[in-house]
Amino acid sequence: MKAVLSLTALQLLASYVTALPLQDSSLTKNVKRQNTSSWNPPSELVTPLNEVWEHEMSTYSDPLGFRNYGFDQVIDGKGKINYCVRWDSTQSVTQAQREQVETAVRRSFNKWIGELAGFDGFPYDTVDVNVVGWAVKDKALLQGDTSGVEVYTTTDEEGIPQCDPGCGRFFHQDNDYSACAAGADRHYDQSLWLTDGFEGGAGGDWGQRIGQEYFMQNLELEDIHILLHEMGHTFALDDFYDWTPTGQTSFIMLAGSAMKITEFDAWMARDWWRHLKSRYSL
Repeated sequence: MKAVLSLTALQLLASYVTALPLQDSSLTKNVKRQNTSSWNPPSELVTPLNEVWEHEMSTYSDPLGFRNYGFDQVIDGKGKINYCVRWDSTQSVTQAQREQVETAVRRSFNKWIGELAGFDGFPYDTVDVNVVGWAVKDKALLQGDTSGVEVYTTTDEEGIPQCDPGCGRFFHQDNDYSACAAGADRHYDQSLWLTDGFEGGAGGDWGQRIGQEYFMQNLELEDIHILLHEMGHTFALDDFYDWTPTGQTSFIMLAGSAMKITEFDAWMARDWWRHLKSRYSL
């Protein structure tokens, strides 16, 4: 559990957000879109963005040296991200549901990519996101054809289904997948951990963990807000449990306050990209 949930000393690992419906009328306003090709946030966001950046730089451990953010994974993968699902559940799941899970993860991940597309040399408009494996308590829980994915029945030290560590980027950040029995092409960059009865969520460079029931009931939602929040952590964004940036009361990273990625969330992610892009040979 500790190995799977560690974020290598970064303090943006876990977040717990409500799964209750939210009032979010502020997100429906028609606002002229700001130029997002360069660092040019709206004037009212300049102060809170500076506050967030200074807070992250002072509270994260080696924030600009850490090299397994979602940005790193996308660039290393040349615009492709593989997922493995940890089905921490006693419920069976059909082939159609598994296809819906993949679609929901792809859609959600690309919500963040869409906010980065076209900004300051970010090289992708979309990212090819695929589920390459499922870890389950019993293979019989996976109904229908499973020939398109790796099926794992291995567990972690707490007996929870775990995708083969030999294939996981979290465990092999040097990109050496020689220990992956499925082959390097079938490695996984992140895990989607779906747990029976789990309240809220957790996220980091390793992936995201949310409640199985919540996720499966909301597969077709355009914005699965808990998953989007947890993916924000994968892209280095912080939680806001004990403070809020000046003038900001509704954004996806302020747990329970927004149902979708807002302009403020987008500029926080862009702030990270502009500070990290120099590490890549683009």
